[in-house]
Amino acid sequence: MMREAIARRLAKLVPPDAPGVQVDAHLRPAAVLVPIVEHADGETVLLTRRADHLREHAGQISFPGGRLGPDDKGPVDAALREAFEEVRLEPSRVEVAGTLPVYRTGTGFHITPVVGFLRPPLELQPDPAEVAEVFEVPLAFILDPANHRRDSMLWRGEVHWYDAVPYRGRYIWGATAGMLVRFSRLLAEAV
Repeated sequence: MMREAIARRLAKLVPPDAPGVQVDAHLRPAAVLVPIVEHADGETVLLTRRADHLREHAGQISFPGGRLGPDDKGPVDAALREAFEEVRLEPSRVEVAGTLPVYRTGTGFHITPVVGFLRPPLELQPDPAEVAEVFEVPLAFILDPANHRRDSMLWRGEVHWYDAVPYRGRYIWGATAGMLVRFSRLLAEAV
């Protein structure tokens, strides 16, 4: 089962808050929850589409998450807190499996992806101030390298390349797609 493969691979990774792990002091710490929903017919990854009125990343697809707050004990606390605030996912419903390597963004963040398992039924309530939509993508689709793309855009006169994982009319790109592609590659290494 996928759960065991994921748990085995994550157990081999060094946690981002382990002693001796260097973090770039110029980047702001953030965390996201990578929620894997364990349906009887296969796992999915739960994603959100950010509200269209937001000042930053409006309408983009993302994981529940955000900056580490002053009361957070670390990335896991922050990811669970943000998931509760954004979609009312109770922290007690998440079985944390571990963390992926820190993902550094061009916008000045180092993001710790926290992988957690969920069992349906889910009774989520998106906060309309932050989230326009909650949806799921089959994990098998995400893990298939044939569904990964490298796209580019012109920004401030320079070409910037980024990962993308388009799915049924939804364009998953940027940091979210980058974390999904990295997750896929880490699991492929474990096989």
